Amino acid sequence: MGVDVGTVRVGVAICDPDGILATPLVTLKRDLNADIDAVPSDIFELARLVDAYQIVEVVVGLPVTLAGKEGPAAVQVRAYVERLGRAIAPVPVRLADERMSTVAATRRLAERGVRGKRQRAVVDQAAAVEILQGWLDAQRRRA
Repeated sequence: MGVDVGTVRVGVAICDPDGILATPLVTLKRDLNADIDAVPSDIFELARLVDAYQIVEVVVGLPVTLAGKEGPAAVQVRAYVERLGRAIAPVPVRLADERMSTVAATRRLAERGVRGKRQRAVVDQAAAVEILQGWLDAQRRRA
């Protein structure tokens, strides 16, 4: 499963059992009001999806700058991954460089004629696809 964590929404993608092709699944609204000890509703839903789809690994995009440095957004994603990891244990959570994933997703959607409100509704899923597909491709190159 691929996950693109944004400040407002979380894009989710899954792949086929052979790990060849990533496809969009859903966009979740971020639950920013959950108590520190509670499981936010978006993380609860991710845990439900992990179980429902029998996910064996989750890849979360880590936003780094073009220079490869981590900023405040990366700190927030690492905190999110910490909470997600507790919710879906023992399923492993990996971080993957997501540089340009949203830009690439936006460009691909625009090329297909998806713009405006329709684009905002699916760009997070498309970014999750970019993250997961990049990770899958990298794993195949290493094999």
